[in-house]
Amino acid sequence: MSGTDGVTTIEPPRHWEADVILRDGKTAHIRPIRAEDAELLVQFYERVSERSKYYRFFSPMPYLSDRDVTRFTQVDHDQRVAFVLTLQGQMIAVGRYDVVKAGEAEVAFLVEDQHQGRGIAQILLEHLAQAGRERGVERFVAEVLPDNQRMIQTFRDAGYRVVSAYDEGVLQLEFSIEPTDTAIGMMQGREHVAEAASIHRFFNPASVAVIGASRRQDTIGQALVRNLVTGDFTGRVYAVNPSARAVSGLPTYTSVTDIQDDVDVAIVAVPAESVEDVVLDCAAKGVHGLVVISSGFAETGEEGRQRQRRLVGLSRSYGVRLIGPNALGIINTDPDVSINASLSGVMPPRGRAGFFCQSGALGSAILEKVNNRGLGLSTFVSAGNRADVSGNDLLQYWEEDESTEVVMMYLESIGNPRKFSRIARRVSLRKPIIAVRSGRTTQGVPMGHAVRKIAAPPQAVDAMFRQAGVIQVDTLEDMFDVAQLAAHQPLPRGRRVAIVGNSDALGLLAADAAAAVGLVVDKQVALSAEPTPEDFEDALDDAIDDPDVDAVVVVYIPPLNVAGEQIANVLAAVGEQSDKPLVSTFLGAEGIPELLRVPDVAGSTAGRGSVPSYPAVEAAVRALARVVEYAVWLRTPDGRPPDAESVDLAAAQSIIGRALSASPDGVDLGADDLQQLLAAYGIDLWPARPVTTLKEAQKVGRELGWNVILKATADHLRERPDQAHVVRGIDSPSEMRDAWDDLAAVIDDPAAASFVVQKLAPPGVPISIRSLEDPLFGPVVSFGISGPVIELLADVSYRIPPLYQHDAASMVREIRSSPMLFGYRGSEVVDVDEVERLIQRVAQLQNDLPQVRSLELSLVLAGAQGASVLTASARVEPVADPRSDWFVRRMPDLPGDTIPS
Repeated sequence: MSGTDGVTTIEPPRHWEADVILRDGKTAHIRPIRAEDAELLVQFYERVSERSKYYRFFSPMPYLSDRDVTRFTQVDHDQRVAFVLTLQGQMIAVGRYDVVKAGEAEVAFLVEDQHQGRGIAQILLEHLAQAGRERGVERFVAEVLPDNQRMIQTFRDAGYRVVSAYDEGVLQLEFSIEPTDTAIGMMQGREHVAEAASIHRFFNPASVAVIGASRRQDTIGQALVRNLVTGDFTGRVYAVNPSARAVSGLPTYTSVTDIQDDVDVAIVAVPAESVEDVVLDCAAKGVHGLVVISSGFAETGEEGRQRQRRLVGLSRSYGVRLIGPNALGIINTDPDVSINASLSGVMPPRGRAGFFCQSGALGSAILEKVNNRGLGLSTFVSAGNRADVSGNDLLQYWEEDESTEVVMMYLESIGNPRKFSRIARRVSLRKPIIAVRSGRTTQGVPMGHAVRKIAAPPQAVDAMFRQAGVIQVDTLEDMFDVAQLAAHQPLPRGRRVAIVGNSDALGLLAADAAAAVGLVVDKQVALSAEPTPEDFEDALDDAIDDPDVDAVVVVYIPPLNVAGEQIANVLAAVGEQSDKPLVSTFLGAEGIPELLRVPDVAGSTAGRGSVPSYPAVEAAVRALARVVEYAVWLRTPDGRPPDAESVDLAAAQSIIGRALSASPDGVDLGADDLQQLLAAYGIDLWPARPVTTLKEAQKVGRELGWNVILKATADHLRERPDQAHVVRGIDSPSEMRDAWDDLAAVIDDPAAASFVVQKLAPPGVPISIRSLEDPLFGPVVSFGISGPVIELLADVSYRIPPLYQHDAASMVREIRSSPMLFGYRGSEVVDVDEVERLIQRVAQLQNDLPQVRSLELSLVLAGAQGASVLTASARVEPVADPRSDWFVRRMPDLPGDTIPS
């Protein structure tokens, strides 16, 4: 299409439009400017102060002429790009760049004064830089007045290396917009601050309005008011009900807008069709966040899904964050807040764990279980359909929350696995994350969740959790078992355990259970059936003092008519002083029994040093093993990062660009292009020369100096277990004739066999390294030993790039067939370093080049002196969204709907 100035324009990509979270936790919408934004631009400019206008244009410019408006709103989205930020239907900021010469563009911003200081210019810069990279821009330049310190700081805070110079009283800035580690780290730091701020307001409100409060017993509105009041909420509670004068002793208001004081959070319990009107009222009131308890949304079908999309789009367009719909609610046990804004009448005891779940139905059961175990929570969120606020947001908050030392998550879906992996890995370095993921086998997505199914295999998702340090467990019971240990006991230093108890039978069960989960029983102390407290204390002290012991498993089954209180006192005293973890099977109790609790000055029901008890010794050992794996992960260094210096990224991009120019819908790379692409990443693909006749095969054999193979490579013939379609060690024309005749005799259609001649590689173990671009995950890499039996057993390891040395080493060693690489039955140990290098290189290529839809090194012979890449294939396809969320902040899209502006 063409603009009014005669310049040809193109449609901007859909991913240039997004909802974003500002520094204060509120939301706004960013999108490319449109010609029809003329009136919005004029209104916006009228609200901007004269000082801000002067900073932007370096001269008094009280209004925009018609020509200015046309020039600013009509861009080609290529050489001239502009983004606007909108809130409540109004334009509050605009940023643009104009290409001044090849690879270089001038950038400028203007932010409405009342919205300055909210990090808006930084968001505009992020999105303009990403758009510029996609359009071939490499550098931004800007002219800034020296006293415009806020804008100068915006550029410096972006993480780019800014070069400055003065010219006629104007500061000239220039910087490369390459997404360096520093720039990405700064962006992620801003993302963390904004998302944590948005959740902080939910957990620490000074006032809450219950919209839909009811006088009738056994109603949702009544339960919400009652739980807030009986939970001793320290803030103000307002009941909103146009049909009642009072609810639970509280005066009611017809609408939230009638409340004279500020309202921080609104709890919504009205019919689904009325929720959108509530959003408008809350936006007018300035409410920060909504907790929508109401059902009748995406969980009910297509009509409900459309209603949910409108609800989320409307909330975001007015800057309001949303928990739900179909949520159970939120809880904060901090005595300074003490808010139970949920349907559960159980206010859990104060504890060290934060809990996030999606199912409202499970939420109540979870709170009951937490209460019965004496575990205690710091905060709790049941997000229901998880249409806006997600587990990623909660992780951002809990990372800095001093009262939360352990994170528990029950996940029914993962909306953005890439982001979850990135945030979880960072949080896990400080606090253990324990997760249950439902639908692991089926990859199912609950009906109410507006997320896509993950295309990657379940093993890849499990690998992502391990890579991020997340302790993944199978059941809710396992989650609580691990959490009560992680919350109250120190982390173990290793896998060596001592077993101390007064039951030989249970001691043997404990030893068997330990061996089954990879723990090493270094000491086993069998006490008498009726040990004295002194006996138990001496045995525990001896085990803890032993330098070869990293953790202690205690078994105590009391004799008849013995309460065990004296033994409990010993356990509690030792547990409080020990720097090694203790787990117990004490009286068959579950959780943190009163007898084993240590008082906590922070007010928790069970403090540090409290000894968790498990009804079965196997459960105690399993929980300990999970925590041991996490402790090992924490102490294992990442090793060397990918070596970017030895990669020819420009050459690789050029190869892919040429291929997609010739085949815009995607293409399997030819042999020459594939060989050059791999060579750009230091991977030497052995040439395989295609031949169609015996004469050609003999000619190629001579050119390669013989010692060659003749192989049929057609898809229906490859990788046969009997290897009947490969002849090796061919050294002369006559041997080639024999090989040709032999293969032609066993192949039904020799003309369609796709014969190739290739140099014979040194012997080795056949391995395969594969990668793919998953729509949700981004890059995924797999490794395994080649062969049909191993493929049938799915003996494959997975990781999510970028991969460090440790990641590649773990991939090689975690497959069950790995002994074949390490001298199994007297065979040579292969060059594992080279195998790990190849894995890292494939991961690096896939991470750098999202256009590579799939890459397969299907046959690599790993030998003692290196690895020979004999067979490979790759497919490239255009990508609509080149992982832009890696380099800019953006909230999840609303699938199937247009986001309001």
